[in-house]
Parts: sequence; structure tokens; C-alpha cells
Amino acid sequence: MTAAVSSLRILPAEIESATSLGGSSSSASSGAAGESGFLDVLHGAMDDMQQLQGQAEAKVGGVLAGNGSDVHSALIAVEKADLSFQLMMQVRNKIVSAYEEISRMQF
Repeated sequence: MTAAVSSLRILPAEIESATSLGGSSSSASSGAAGESGFLDVLHGAMDDMQQLQGQAEAKVGGVLAGNGSDVHSALIAVEKADLSFQLMMQVRNKIVSAYEEISRMQF
């Protein structure tokens, strides 16, 4: 889950590099690079979330099957997956909210 959260953080150095790309003469290529970077971050975070959910399912399955799996580690894995899912839902809500706000703008 830490990887999902840390991959969503934007550092000041990344902002400066993005603004320097925006000042270049080829705005189409820099726009496409910015979109793919954001898309890559979202895909990475979603992959991390799915991996955590898969780990949680495996640990819970081990506990239910009686394979001697630790109940505490299974509960921790479930909570990590839940927090990761909640984070992704909040990110989705922010993206939808930003889209709706942009769509209401008059040009």
C-alpha cells in the first residue's frame, strides 16, 4: 500500500520538470508525455491495489483452509487492501470532480 500512496505524491522537482516541458515549442508532444505519465501512475497504483487484494484473498483462503496461516497477518493484509481500495476511490472521486468542474467552464 505504501507504494500506491508514494506513487501518487507529486514532488516539487516533478512539477518543475513538467512546467519546463510545457514551455517547449512542441506542445502536442509534451502534452502526450504528461498524459502518459499520469496514466502510468494511475495504472501502477491500480496494479498495486489489485496485488494487495490478491495477497489478502490468498491469506484469508489459507486461514479458511486451515493451512496454519497466521490470522493476524491475514487481517493486516485485508486492512491494507481495504485502505488501498479506499485511496483509489478517493482519487477517482477527485478526478471525476475535476472533470465535472472543467466541463462546467465556459470558454
